[in-house]
Amino acid sequence: MEPELLGLLLAVALAAGWIDAVVGGGGLLLLPALLVGAPQAPLATLLGTNKLASVFGTTSAALTYARKVRIRPRVVVPTALLALVGSGLGAGLATALTSEVLQPVIMVVLAGVALMVYFRPTMGAAPDPGLDTRNRLLATIALAGLGISFYDGLIGPGTGVFLIIALTAVLGLDFVTASATAKIVNACTNLGALVVFAVGGHIDWVLGLTLAACTIVGAQIGARTALERGSGFVRAVLLVVVLALLLRMGWDLFA
Repeated sequence: MEPELLGLLLAVALAAGWIDAVVGGGGLLLLPALLVGAPQAPLATLLGTNKLASVFGTTSAALTYARKVRIRPRVVVPTALLALVGSGLGAGLATALTSEVLQPVIMVVLAGVALMVYFRPTMGAAPDPGLDTRNRLLATIALAGLGISFYDGLIGPGTGVFLIIALTAVLGLDFVTASATAKIVNACTNLGALVVFAVGGHIDWVLGLTLAACTIVGAQIGARTALERGSGFVRAVLLVVVLALLLRMGWDLFA
């Protein structure tokens, strides 16, 4: 790979780590960059390499959040364990299915997310104990631990956004706590998918580990920024990332 192209990929990995640590969606940057930088590589190899870089950045951010934010074990433990299974199943199908059939559905969901966040400015600004019921907890665990993690293994970009929305809208967490929880769950979704890609030989280890160093740096900066700026900052970045995801998927679908 040419030095200029590698330098560009490293810069993109740094930015992806930052975005992923704040609200998720780092794959929105890194995966397309890999597709451009290595157009001859099999798609499964690029997906696996992206997961390798992502798992380091996400885990780094999760550790930083865990030291500063009160994580609720009854939420994160069962969700993270299910996420290992769900993302592995999604990754197992990633080489056999295409994302085109899912993109219109995902775009509709993202549009709904954007409208909900925009027109409900109080959502995620502070915890909402009234939503913290047993049934809502079980629904969140099932949705995040199986449904969203399956999507992460199959496609990937936007997983962190969906996790944060599930944790705030369904369970009533504030944005910072939801982002911290999402990072732990997302680390498990990345790990579950990574194992499947590794067993199948679909990882460029040298490139992936090189990019991982940059995602770690970006993730540390992003996590600290989110903790310092608070829920309002996370909400603003969330809206920007959701709109960017919509534009990207719309381009892929209609261009």
